[in-house]
Amino acid sequence: MKKILIAGVALLSLTACQDKIAFVDNAKLLDNYQEKKDIKAKLDKQVEAYQKKRDSISQAFQAEAMAFDKQAKELPANVAQKKYNELMQKSQILQQHLMQQEQTLQAESQKELDSLINKVKKNIREYGKQKGYTFILGANDGGSVLYGAEKKDITKEVTEYLNQQYKGTTK
Repeated sequence: MKKILIAGVALLSLTACQDKIAFVDNAKLLDNYQEKKDIKAKLDKQVEAYQKKRDSISQAFQAEAMAFDKQAKELPANVAQKKYNELMQKSQILQQHLMQQEQTLQAESQKELDSLINKVKKNIREYGKQKGYTFILGANDGGSVLYGAEKKDITKEVTEYLNQQYKGTTK
Protein backbone atom coordinates (compact mmCIF):
# COMPACT_ATOMS: atom_id res chain seq x y z
CA MET A 1 0.00 0.00 0.00
CA LYS A 2 2.83 2.34 0.94
CA LYS A 3 4.61 1.58 -2.36
CA ILE A 4 1.46 2.33 -4.37
CA LEU A 5 1.04 5.67 -2.58
CA ILE A 6 4.69 6.60 -3.19
CA ALA A 7 4.41 5.56 -6.85
CA GLY A 8 1.22 7.61 -7.21
CA VAL A 9 2.86 10.72 -5.72
CA ALA A 10 5.91 10.22 -7.95
CA LEU A 11 3.73 9.80 -11.02
CA LEU A 12 1.70 12.88 -10.10
CA SER A 13 4.82 14.97 -9.59
CA LEU A 14 6.25 13.79 -12.94
CA THR A 15 3.01 14.70 -14.67
CA ALA A 16 2.95 18.09 -13.00
CA CYS A 17 6.53 18.78 -14.09
CA GLN A 18 5.55 18.27 -17.70
CA ASP A 19 3.30 21.33 -17.66
CA LYS A 20 4.73 24.13 -19.76
CA ILE A 21 4.29 27.32 -17.75
CA ALA A 22 5.42 30.86 -18.53
CA PHE A 23 4.42 34.40 -17.72
CA VAL A 24 3.92 37.70 -19.49
CA ASP A 25 4.59 41.12 -17.99
CA ASN A 26 1.25 42.78 -18.80
CA ALA A 27 2.56 46.35 -18.54
CA LYS A 28 5.53 45.74 -20.86
CA LEU A 29 3.34 43.81 -23.26
CA LEU A 30 0.82 46.61 -23.62
CA ASP A 31 3.50 49.30 -23.74
CA ASN A 32 5.13 47.57 -26.71
CA TYR A 33 1.97 46.46 -28.50
CA GLN A 34 1.56 48.50 -31.68
CA GLU A 35 -2.24 48.43 -31.73
CA LYS A 36 -2.30 49.92 -28.24
CA LYS A 37 0.12 52.63 -29.37
CA ASP A 38 -2.11 53.38 -32.37
CA ILE A 39 -5.24 53.54 -30.22
CA LYS A 40 -3.49 55.82 -27.73
CA ALA A 41 -2.36 58.14 -30.54
CA LYS A 42 -5.91 58.26 -31.94
CA LEU A 43 -7.39 58.97 -28.51
CA ASP A 44 -4.74 61.61 -27.81
CA LYS A 45 -5.76 63.40 -31.02
CA GLN A 46 -9.42 63.27 -29.98
CA VAL A 47 -8.58 64.64 -26.53
CA GLU A 48 -6.48 67.39 -28.06
CA ALA A 49 -9.31 68.34 -30.45
CA TYR A 50 -11.77 68.36 -27.55
CA GLN A 51 -9.46 70.56 -25.46
CA LYS A 52 -9.02 73.04 -28.32
CA LYS A 53 -12.78 73.20 -28.81
CA ARG A 54 -13.36 73.62 -25.07
CA ASP A 55 -10.75 76.39 -24.85
CA SER A 56 -12.19 78.14 -27.88
CA ILE A 57 -15.73 78.03 -26.47
CA SER A 58 -14.48 79.21 -23.06
CA GLN A 59 -12.59 82.14 -24.57
CA ALA A 60 -15.58 83.19 -26.66
CA PHE A 61 -17.86 83.01 -23.64
CA GLN A 62 -15.40 84.97 -21.50
CA ALA A 63 -15.24 87.68 -24.16
CA GLU A 64 -19.04 87.81 -24.23
CA ALA A 65 -19.17 88.02 -20.41
CA MET A 66 -16.62 90.84 -20.34
CA ALA A 67 -18.55 92.75 -23.00
CA PHE A 68 -21.70 92.31 -20.95
CA ASP A 69 -19.88 93.56 -17.82
CA LYS A 70 -18.98 96.79 -19.59
CA GLN A 71 -22.48 97.16 -21.03
CA ALA A 72 -24.32 96.25 -17.80
CA LYS A 73 -23.31 99.46 -16.04
CA GLU A 74 -25.21 101.54 -18.59
CA LEU A 75 -28.36 99.38 -18.68
CA PRO A 76 -31.39 99.68 -16.41
CA ALA A 77 -31.22 97.17 -13.52
CA ASN A 78 -34.08 94.98 -14.73
CA VAL A 79 -32.65 94.73 -18.29
CA ALA A 80 -29.16 94.03 -16.94
CA GLN A 81 -30.56 91.31 -14.66
CA LYS A 82 -32.43 89.71 -17.55
CA LYS A 83 -29.31 89.67 -19.76
CA TYR A 84 -27.25 88.38 -16.83
CA ASN A 85 -29.72 85.49 -16.37
CA GLU A 86 -29.55 84.72 -20.09
CA LEU A 87 -25.76 84.70 -19.90
CA MET A 88 -25.82 82.33 -16.91
CA GLN A 89 -28.24 80.02 -18.72
CA LYS A 90 -25.95 80.02 -21.76
CA SER A 91 -23.00 79.21 -19.51
CA GLN A 92 -24.82 76.23 -18.01
CA ILE A 93 -25.80 74.93 -21.44
CA LEU A 94 -22.21 75.22 -22.67
CA GLN A 95 -20.89 73.44 -19.57
CA GLN A 96 -23.42 70.63 -19.99
CA HIS A 97 -22.54 70.28 -23.65
CA LEU A 98 -18.82 70.14 -22.91
CA MET A 99 -19.34 67.66 -20.06
CA GLN A 100 -21.42 65.46 -22.34
CA GLN A 101 -18.69 65.49 -24.99
CA GLU A 102 -16.06 64.65 -22.37
CA GLN A 103 -18.14 61.73 -21.07
CA THR A 104 -18.64 60.46 -24.62
CA LEU A 105 -14.89 60.65 -25.21
CA GLN A 106 -14.19 58.78 -21.96
CA ALA A 107 -16.74 56.09 -22.78
CA GLU A 108 -15.30 55.61 -26.26
CA SER A 109 -11.80 55.42 -24.81
CA GLN A 110 -12.84 52.82 -22.24
CA LYS A 111 -14.68 50.80 -24.88
CA GLU A 112 -11.60 50.75 -27.14
CA LEU A 113 -9.29 49.74 -24.29
CA ASP A 114 -11.65 47.00 -23.09
CA SER A 115 -11.87 45.67 -26.63
CA LEU A 116 -8.08 45.75 -26.91
CA ILE A 117 -7.63 43.82 -23.64
CA ASN A 118 -10.12 41.17 -24.77
CA LYS A 119 -8.32 40.85 -28.11
CA VAL A 120 -4.93 40.53 -26.36
CA LYS A 121 -6.26 37.80 -24.05
CA LYS A 122 -7.71 35.90 -27.01
CA ASN A 123 -4.46 36.14 -28.95
CA ILE A 124 -2.40 35.05 -25.94
CA ARG A 125 -4.66 31.99 -25.61
CA GLU A 126 -4.05 31.22 -29.30
CA TYR A 127 -0.30 31.73 -28.84
CA GLY A 128 -0.30 29.43 -25.81
CA LYS A 129 -2.11 26.69 -27.72
CA GLN A 130 0.23 27.01 -30.72
CA LYS A 131 3.34 26.82 -28.52
CA GLY A 132 2.02 24.07 -26.26
CA TYR A 133 1.78 26.02 -23.00
CA THR A 134 -0.35 24.64 -20.21
CA PHE A 135 -0.40 28.03 -18.47
CA ILE A 136 0.58 31.58 -19.37
CA LEU A 137 0.35 33.76 -16.30
CA GLY A 138 0.05 37.53 -16.26
CA ALA A 139 2.52 39.50 -14.15
CA ASN A 140 1.26 42.87 -13.02
CA ASP A 141 1.32 45.28 -10.11
CA GLY A 142 -1.60 43.42 -8.56
CA GLY A 143 0.70 40.53 -7.81
CA SER A 144 -0.63 37.57 -9.81
CA VAL A 145 3.01 36.57 -10.40
CA LEU A 146 5.21 37.65 -7.53
CA TYR A 147 8.30 36.00 -8.98
CA GLY A 148 9.16 34.32 -12.22
CA ALA A 149 12.47 33.08 -13.53
CA GLU A 150 13.66 35.24 -16.39
CA LYS A 151 13.75 32.24 -18.73
CA LYS A 152 10.00 31.81 -18.15
CA ASP A 153 9.24 35.42 -19.20
CA ILE A 154 7.80 35.24 -22.72
CA THR A 155 6.68 38.88 -22.86
CA LYS A 156 8.93 39.67 -25.83
CA GLU A 157 7.80 36.66 -27.85
CA VAL A 158 4.13 37.29 -27.15
CA THR A 159 4.50 40.99 -27.99
CA GLU A 160 6.10 40.06 -31.32
CA TYR A 161 3.28 37.59 -31.97
CA LEU A 162 0.62 40.20 -31.17
CA ASN A 163 2.31 42.80 -33.37
CA GLN A 164 2.46 40.30 -36.24
CA GLN A 165 -1.24 39.53 -35.76
CA TYR A 166 -2.00 43.27 -35.74
CA LYS A 167 0.06 43.90 -38.89
CA GLY A 168 -1.88 41.13 -40.59
CA THR A 169 -5.21 42.81 -39.80
CA THR A 170 -4.14 46.32 -40.80
CA LYS A 171 -2.93 45.43 -44.29
